[in-house]
Amino acid sequence: MLPWKAGNDPAQWERHLRELASVGFTGVDVTDSWLKPGLFEKGRVDELASIIAGEGLSVAALSLIRCSVIDPETGDENLAYSHASLEAAKILGADVVSVGLHRPLTEGQQAQLWFWTVPGSEDDVSDDTYREAASRLRELADHARELQLELSLEMYEDTLLGSADSARRLLDEIGRDNVGLNPDIGNLVRQQRPIENIDVLLAKVLPVTNYWHVKNYLRLENPVTGTYLTAPSSMRAGVIDYRRAFALAREVGFGGAVCIEQYGGDTVGTMKENLEYCHELLNGALRT
Repeated sequence: MLPWKAGNDPAQWERHLRELASVGFTGVDVTDSWLKPGLFEKGRVDELASIIAGEGLSVAALSLIRCSVIDPETGDENLAYSHASLEAAKILGADVVSVGLHRPLTEGQQAQLWFWTVPGSEDDVSDDTYREAASRLRELADHARELQLELSLEMYEDTLLGSADSARRLLDEIGRDNVGLNPDIGNLVRQQRPIENIDVLLAKVLPVTNYWHVKNYLRLENPVTGTYLTAPSSMRAGVIDYRRAFALAREVGFGGAVCIEQYGGDTVGTMKENLEYCHELLNGALRT
């Protein structure tokens, strides 16, 4: 994940990419909170691809953030943008495009240090909503197939992808073999309320995972008083046991890319530590 917002200056793109390369990354997720290649003219996408390659990096994926295709206000616009982003992803050399159903942050969320401490938008969970989401995501999946791309659905709280069972249901309703889940369960763990059992959740979603955003959080729980507090942490220190999660992913045959995300503090420095931790886990898995 590119942990900045970028303007239109290619020199700034180079600086950001070079910083990631300097701490050991060889691939990037061109998340659209950094740049939106789906809104670029083709020549600009080619320019971005050239700059990425010039820094010795490859594009693992393109992630579309907060542009739900079933947003009551902007769903049609987001669907068109998602189609354009698939075309851009192909030019960039990505193998997968990650999409979600989470919507833009509310004003209340934007006013907080950590936006997840304030409730945001919620999906209606009626059968009609599932059918609409499945239809639109199936449309994207068919376009992705034409481009030889995979589509990955990012799990996120209070959406149809907000739990293991609801995510599996949506995946089944889409019914396309080039679609899988992106079990970004950090999005669920950071909720300041009771959460699903992490091990049970992973056991349900990892067998249908084709891309994976990873990050971690600390949790402080006191159910007696109803207190639930969370804060970002390194992958090693948080409540998600990624050593066990990576081992389970290997057991069920996951072979996709892993994207390291991070909030707060020295983001790049912590991402470097997380990269080294991932290498440790992967090297250990390969020896077993």
